[in-house]
Amino acid sequence: MIVNVKKNTISFRYFVILLTFSCFFSCKTNEYYNYKVEGKKIGVTAEKGENTQIESYIAPYREHIKKDLDSVLAFSPETLDKSKGKWQTTIGNLLAQVVFDFGNPIFQKRENKSIDICLLNHGGIRSIIPQGNVTTRTAFEVMPFENSLIIVGLKGSKVKEMATYLMTEKKPHPLYGIKIFVNKDNLNVNRIEINRKPVEDDKIYYVATSDYLSNGGDNMTFFKESELKFDMDYKLRNMLIDYFKKVDTLPVITDEKIILE
Repeated sequence: MIVNVKKNTISFRYFVILLTFSCFFSCKTNEYYNYKVEGKKIGVTAEKGENTQIESYIAPYREHIKKDLDSVLAFSPETLDKSKGKWQTTIGNLLAQVVFDFGNPIFQKRENKSIDICLLNHGGIRSIIPQGNVTTRTAFEVMPFENSLIIVGLKGSKVKEMATYLMTEKKPHPLYGIKIFVNKDNLNVNRIEINRKPVEDDKIYYVATSDYLSNGGDNMTFFKESELKFDMDYKLRNMLIDYFKKVDTLPVITDEKIILE
């Protein structure tokens, strides 16, 4: 019997090659692509059992926070409201003075310098201080943002730009430490006094403000252009809370910083 060994060997080789390719492609990892996303809203209160468990878990934390937020710190003899006043408001005057009074000792200790002016923004005041008890919650409602105190060094010439900006804006931005005398007919700035002295163009004045404004927020570009900036690492809201803890009754400050003549 004659066996065709050569022919069988060739056939076997083709079989091995075919088998190898089959194994290669069968073992190749499939690549998947996301082409559609579906979702639906599931309310926390959808399941009564789960809601009860969640409620029992967070109840102690909620009560602790409420107790802290609603603890009485001071008393306000009248409502302080940012909407009452053309050039100054009682709440704006208070906030600017608080920032000055609490920020200045830190600035003096760290940099051996003193704050000359405080300027905040009218839009940053988000609520009134109502007549009656003043609490930690009050501070969070008035200043809900995480803004920190920044001291910016400005030349007197830039302070004049700041005064012109304030008259152009026509908003009662909180001010302290400065008096701006303005022509009542055309609202042009006649003169500016800081520490009861006329502003000098080349002198550096230190202005307390928020980190938001120091970066040019509310179009206060005179702050952004300054290279003299000092971060006090003190949140404005925390300053307000510390002030509430320190005093018994809030003052109603009606001092005029912008004076028409």
